[in-house]
Amino acid sequence: MKPLLLQIFTWWNGQTIGTRFHTWRFGERVGTDEFGNVYYRTKGGMKDKALGIQRRWVVYNGEAEASKIPPGWNGWLHHTVDVAPSEERYEPREWQEPHQQNWTGTALAYRPQGSTLAGGHRPPATGDYEAWTPGR
Repeated sequence: MKPLLLQIFTWWNGQTIGTRFHTWRFGERVGTDEFGNVYYRTKGGMKDKALGIQRRWVVYNGEAEASKIPPGWNGWLHHTVDVAPSEERYEPREWQEPHQQNWTGTALAYRPQGSTLAGGHRPPATGDYEAWTPGR
């Protein structure tokens, strides 16, 4: 019962009931990424009459956070590339790191040394800074 109520009343947890119906009626599953997000396009690759391009969308696994989309899928969603990552073989280079979502605003956010949020202490001023005063 709870999952149904979440689909009706929230848009940030996966998909709404309207998106589920639209996906069932008009969508064709293209693939899934390593985070469990599922990608769709219009059935048969039909172009939307209003947009003039094929509609593509994602159903997030959990909270809807755009930074959870890996670069390859992001390019496909925004029509930068025509071939979906699930339809091609891609080998990342050795210098490429795995994609991570943006952690800003969470407990996992980067906190530099001296940040009050990191629980550390700021180093004392060294005297190399002179404050600006108007009229000087």
